[in-house]
Amino acid sequence: MCLILLAWETHPRWRLVVAANRDEFHARPTAPADWWGPQAPDLLAGRDLQAGGTWLGMTRGGRFAAVTNIREPQRQNPAAPSRGHLPGNFLLSRAPSLGYLAGLMPLAQAYNGFNLLVMDGTTLAYLSNRAPAMRTLPPGVYGVSNHLLDTPWPKVVRGKDDLRAALALDDGDEIEARLFESLARRDPAPDAELPHTGVAEELERALSSAFIATPEYGTRSSTVLLVDRDGEVRMTERTTALPGAEGFTEVRHRFRVGEPAAAPAG
Repeated sequence: MCLILLAWETHPRWRLVVAANRDEFHARPTAPADWWGPQAPDLLAGRDLQAGGTWLGMTRGGRFAAVTNIREPQRQNPAAPSRGHLPGNFLLSRAPSLGYLAGLMPLAQAYNGFNLLVMDGTTLAYLSNRAPAMRTLPPGVYGVSNHLLDTPWPKVVRGKDDLRAALALDDGDEIEARLFESLARRDPAPDAELPHTGVAEELERALSSAFIATPEYGTRSSTVLLVDRDGEVRMTERTTALPGAEGFTEVRHRFRVGEPAAAPAG
């Protein structure tokens, strides 16, 4: 993921609200959000078919995790392990949020820069290997792109404002529609507000919008996740058509935390 907007324990009905864009090279093979089959029937997530991990997922047990990278082109190690395994390993485990992050900290520097959000059903926690320590996140609205949590990049600031406006609504369909509108914003930041991450200004400008569209790299999918206080989970993912095509395909998943997976047909 390259943009995650998240509201935790701030809405009277929806305990967790997430809106996120995954930005990636168009050539990287990907599977849309779905249950992970016999090996992990309780895990709902997209899948990176190149390295095997994921960028955002939820489990039937109520666990959530998502990751973004940190844009630092001068520090990239092509031999580093895939950051997509960080949320995937958490979702497949039973470790509490802080316990998982504590176990990860000694290994974190082996990865290229990342931001990791994990929630075990009770505690939402955050770790970056470019920040001093992990921390528990109290109720609030958060945003992260390709720098540290709540770094005030224009798309993070605008996205958090859009999320706060959506939280004034109650109906899940209305919240979802409002958040997809926010994730689809293609207006770049003013040049005076562009971050400086070590890439050319033209590319920095192209990467500054919530939805990124360049010939080789861009927003591959947008996800809205809602979890209510009774355990109802709604995950909707829109996969963007490849360059040269129009529109998107959509998958919608609905389930309840603690509810067992349906028995295979036949």
